[in-house]
This record gives sequence, C-alpha cells and structure tokens, in this order.
Amino acid sequence: MQFFSSAGVRIAFADFAPPGVSGEPIILIHGFASSHAVNWVNTLWTKTLTAAGFRVVALDNRGHGQSQKLYEPALYHSSLMAGDVLRLLDHLGLERADVMGYSMGARIAAHLALQAPARVRSLIMGGLGIHLVEGVGLPLGIADAMEAPSAEGLSDPMQRMFRLFAEQTRSDLRALAACIRGSRQVLSRAEVSAITTPTLIAVGGMDDVAGSGAALADLMPNARFLDIPGRDHNLAVGDKLHKQGVLAFLTERP
Repeated sequence: MQFFSSAGVRIAFADFAPPGVSGEPIILIHGFASSHAVNWVNTLWTKTLTAAGFRVVALDNRGHGQSQKLYEPALYHSSLMAGDVLRLLDHLGLERADVMGYSMGARIAAHLALQAPARVRSLIMGGLGIHLVEGVGLPLGIADAMEAPSAEGLSDPMQRMFRLFAEQTRSDLRALAACIRGSRQVLSRAEVSAITTPTLIAVGGMDDVAGSGAALADLMPNARFLDIPGRDHNLAVGDKLHKQGVLAFLTERP
C-alpha cells in the first residue's frame, strides 16, 4: 500500500501496473463498508483490468480500509470524497483517467465527473441507478446498525447484512456510521444531465439498493445501461458479464 495526504486526510491506495506496458490509468472507487481489496482485488477486477493492459489505481476511501478514520459526518460529504480522488490523480501526475465506482463509490465518481469533467475520461457506475437522483440508496438505519451492540439484535435484514459485512471486513464501525450519515447527497436531474462524459451504468437485475440503471442512463446524454441478470447488489460486483461489459465499454469509449 501507498499513502498520500488529501488536504490533511491520510488516504491509502494500491497501484497495479500491467505486465510489460505503461497502461492507460483507471481509478477504482469501492463501496460502503468495503475496501479496495474486498471490492476490487478479491473479485479479480484488478487482475482482469491489468490483464487487459490498464494501470489500475484503487484507493481506500476515507474511513475505510487503511485510510484515516474520521468520526464527523460532515467530513464524508460526497464532494469531499470526490476531492480525495482528484488529489490522488494530482499526486500521481495523471491528467485524466477512466473512473469506475461501485455503489457509494459510483456516487463519488459521479460527483467527480460533475466537479472535474476534464479529469474523467470515462465514467463507470456499478450498483447505482436512479437513486443517484431519487433517494440515496442505503437506508439511514444502516448507521444505527453500525452502532448497535451486536448484529444479533438486528431484525431488519439489510441492517443485519451490512453490520455482518462490516464486521467481516474488520471495519471501524463508528467511522462507517459517520460515513453513511454524511455521504447521502443526491444530484439533481439537471446536474446528471450535465455529465457528458461517456458513461456506463451497470446494475444487477435483482439489485434492490441501486434503483433503475436504465432510468438513470435515460437522463444522461452520453450513457448506456448494462443489465447484470440474476444478480443482487452484492453479487453483481464480480459477475463475469459485468467484467465483459466494462471491458467492451473501455475498448469503445473515445
């Protein structure tokens, strides 16, 4: 792992170079309660993309993985987290890169594309559809689940699932509670329509968190939708069709 300071916040990242070539850069932004390793390494995304010739840079979002833990919700605003990615590009001397995010990471990626469009060559949003505009995806009760004494007392299936996932990934539960409370920003229809970056929106057919991917794609002037049949929010991440669709998109984008 490598580290850099993003306006005073210590951010961890891994830089995977393809064998024998310099490789075009792609930045990977993981989802809530995950990390670069869980979201991208364990699912073989880093292997898939480096084998295709890309230089893969994957960060641990603030409050996650090996990055600094913060406990004030205001420090997890989506625009601040997008700023971490922008400063990572600066740190690495990259003028622009393809940017791929999943779930919360897709929300961060969308904010980045809106804030700094010249730095985003293409935008790939997995696990996030119309809830980028209508609603915020994960319910606020997830924060309560992080603060509960244990998972055993949680009756809501989604609360229990995320609490167990956070424990499995050995996450800082207090930091995650602050994150879910602070990173719930939506974009307006006008803001989404202003994102002209070539975009792929990939959502599992059984995903009950993301909202309709097709509906979001319809709002964006240069977006297309990839359906991942039979997959829910968790299983869509590493799906074979997901990888094939992303590689095809990256081959075709300008």
